[in-house]
Amino acid sequence: MDLLYRSTRDSSVQVTASQAILKGLSADGGLFVPVEIPALDVSLDELAKMSYQETAYAVMSKFLTDFTEGELKHCIDSAYDEKFDTPEIAPLVKADGAYFLELFHGSTIAFKDMALSILPHLMTVSAKKNQVKNEIVILTATSGDTGKAAMAGFADVPGTRIVVFYPKNGVSPVQEKQMVTQKGKNVKVIGIHGNFDDAQSGVKAIFGDKDLAKEMDAAGFQFSSANSINIGRLVPQIVYYVYAYAKLYANGEIEKNEKINVVVPTGNFGNILAAYYAKQMGLPIAKLICASNDNKVLYDFFQTGSYDRNRKFVLTTSPSMDILISSNLERLIYRIAGHDDKADAAFMKSLSENGKYEITPAMREKLGDFYGNYATEAEAAKTIHDLYDENGYVIDTHTAVADCVYKKYQAETGDRTKSVIASTASPFKFTRSVLEAMGVDCEGKDDFALADELSKLSDVAVPKAVEEIRTAPVLHDTVVEVPDMKAAVRTFLGM
Repeated sequence: MDLLYRSTRDSSVQVTASQAILKGLSADGGLFVPVEIPALDVSLDELAKMSYQETAYAVMSKFLTDFTEGELKHCIDSAYDEKFDTPEIAPLVKADGAYFLELFHGSTIAFKDMALSILPHLMTVSAKKNQVKNEIVILTATSGDTGKAAMAGFADVPGTRIVVFYPKNGVSPVQEKQMVTQKGKNVKVIGIHGNFDDAQSGVKAIFGDKDLAKEMDAAGFQFSSANSINIGRLVPQIVYYVYAYAKLYANGEIEKNEKINVVVPTGNFGNILAAYYAKQMGLPIAKLICASNDNKVLYDFFQTGSYDRNRKFVLTTSPSMDILISSNLERLIYRIAGHDDKADAAFMKSLSENGKYEITPAMREKLGDFYGNYATEAEAAKTIHDLYDENGYVIDTHTAVADCVYKKYQAETGDRTKSVIASTASPFKFTRSVLEAMGVDCEGKDDFALADELSKLSDVAVPKAVEEIRTAPVLHDTVVEVPDMKAAVRTFLGM
């Protein structure tokens, strides 16, 4: 039996995995969720012997049931290859009493590579499966990392085009340079005057424009999404939590079936939701520790049961988490509402119209798997400084938020359960912020000079992703106002 996917806002909408990947978002604005979370039916002893690619097949084959074994293995092998600078794909590093799961060894040095290396392959196979004749136009908003990773994945993939919107002054210099130097005839990068939430809302509005969809179809195009709302992004992210657990067991760091905690720096809620799904599959996870920066909308939600985006948007040194609308939270809301599509749709309508909603006491009781906290800018900087000072290990600004919140959790609860911290980006992506936190004077130096300095201090070579953009020419310089986003897409498509 194929595992079907339904919309969080209308449970009568049911599609196959490949159809959910192609659509990205349901026509009613809902997100696709599996009708049930499949059990992980491979033994831990078997998993302990598996490569990353084999683990990926063991996990993803349970979710993507309308893919043949050959199709899925082709996608996996095409994604997790020499684009990653280590055969482990996602190595674990033990430091300061925790295990840092390094998710940044792909071509754009951020965790988004883990899913966006495979999404183009899943999408092209899905298009063939569903006899799609149109060219697929990937439309996405980015807070810094998704955009580059998506473009790197989709650049020059036949039958696809990709348009990425990013907040012009809301990403790091390295993130921006990575995007605006992206090659590929089918690629367009557009800055907007606004923040990430403005970009994301603009993209959702374009997706929801039925007249535009008709016009696009007539012109031979159809939209899909590479944002974490696409189930083809979420499923590959479950893999690395299973892999990390199996590696801890294989290395003798944990006993068989010993529970671990997972700590995730969180903006759009996709990465931690993948860990939650891994737990639902049967992975022995105790607490899911949700770490926010100064944009602590999720922390407040876990504290109060009220989600309220009506607040000041703070630009921080962890820009990929500078988000006030955590899109993937909707999948959790739907689940804790007892899969009640009407309730979910009402919550999301309230969020859209009033900027907030409040869940019921019964729903709050189902959030026991989660712990939420946040780290201020000063606390995150101190975490980078102290970890380097005491262990010689350098982490980026997002991972620092997670490590800081982990220490708060331990202090608050006394829980000494072994914990995996999702290390979501290379420190070389945020060199200035990282070096300043370490106490280095960065005045008057560009980000590439700082990368060389960080390389000396950390004893880690400057990643290829940074070396490549050092002298690369800027190929994309379009910047638009939010209301002009749709027009910019039409221009790119020649409509």
